[in-house]
Amino acid sequence: MIDSGITDRRGRRITLRPVDDDNWRAVADVAPRDDQRDWVPALAARYLLLTERSEVWTSLAGYADETVVGHVMWGVDEDDSRWIGGMLVDAAEQGHGVGRAIVRTLAGWLAAQGHPVRLSYHPRNAAAARLYPSLGFTPTGAWEDDEVVVELATGGS
Repeated sequence: MIDSGITDRRGRRITLRPVDDDNWRAVADVAPRDDQRDWVPALAARYLLLTERSEVWTSLAGYADETVVGHVMWGVDEDDSRWIGGMLVDAAEQGHGVGRAIVRTLAGWLAAQGHPVRLSYHPRNAAAARLYPSLGFTPTGAWEDDEVVVELATGGS
């Protein structure tokens, strides 16, 4: 479990836990709002399948206290940088700082490993364009497919 002591705006402790036999169904059912479907899949099940079939990505369940509220995955690139991807927060849980807490928790844990922490997002995703810079991510000048690549500034998260 990754627990940095961060809470959402409801005061719930946000932790990241391995996806296992007890929680995989709840994680697979995490669904964003319909208006977010341009940026993420309809269900986290797609990301779970990706991590099952990939040696690069590892899925984590996002918990608010003892309730699954999201999904996020991380991986290691060829240059040893750490990447955050596949973040989904269930539609019913949005607007309470859950996504911010998940990113802060994972970014802090990855940064402690001593390698750059990166992620990418589509520039038309206004929520991501506000969130990531507010957490200390800055553009690298690189692009991944049609997404801008950002890196956590030293001391960020």
